[in-house]
Amino acid sequence: MNKLKNLDIKIFADGADLVSIEKLNMDQNISGFTTNPSLMKKAGVTDYKKFCQDVLKITKDKPVSFEIFSDDLDKMYDQANEIASWGKSIFVKIPITNSKGEKTSGLIKKLLENKVKCNVTAILTIQQVKEIYEISNFETEVIISIFAGRIADTGIDPIPMMTEAVNICKTKKNIEILWASTRELINIYQANQINCQIITVPHDILKKIPLIGKNLDDLSLETVQTFLNDATKAGFKIKINK
Repeated sequence: MNKLKNLDIKIFADGADLVSIEKLNMDQNISGFTTNPSLMKKAGVTDYKKFCQDVLKITKDKPVSFEIFSDDLDKMYDQANEIASWGKSIFVKIPITNSKGEKTSGLIKKLLENKVKCNVTAILTIQQVKEIYEISNFETEVIISIFAGRIADTGIDPIPMMTEAVNICKTKKNIEILWASTRELINIYQANQINCQIITVPHDILKKIPLIGKNLDDLSLETVQTFLNDATKAGFKIKINK
């Protein structure tokens, strides 16, 4: 049974493990894929282009986001064009600034004018959303990735900002808002409720999909059984003094 079939939001799997990507590609819940240099490093990737080409062989026509990694604006532009040339399903991930805080909106505008589909990442403010909205055209697809999880990490509820971003960008049909840095499975439902178009979810969180709709009394009992089994396997003992 597809437990997410009634949702309108597109779920992208976020990771860099090829075995998991191949498995998730067969899951009807997964509409696309994202990754980044940190995830690739963690997965032991050493050849960037080969990894990307291996992913494209698996995912075929599904949208996939690959990130540039230069810190120089001109080189970022060149890397973006090169990455885009590897396949029609690619969205090139461009951070909203480089590490020096220099804005990338100018190069993103040029890329969109050249029909390079972009996924603008590391967005955490409405002002950043507005910057990309203003420079985007009405034709080339662009994803605005708002790091809702990182916003929540600061103690701020991300939902009002995500909702505002969706409302700002709805007049340009080529723009999609993506809920990024997903922390919990419930974020999928929260993002769907505010009409967010995409949510990207780490592979480990996607493994929890079978828990959807599970009886909470059963889950409570299983939790207690897990604690008991782990204590027994660990050989824990408490000497009772009477």
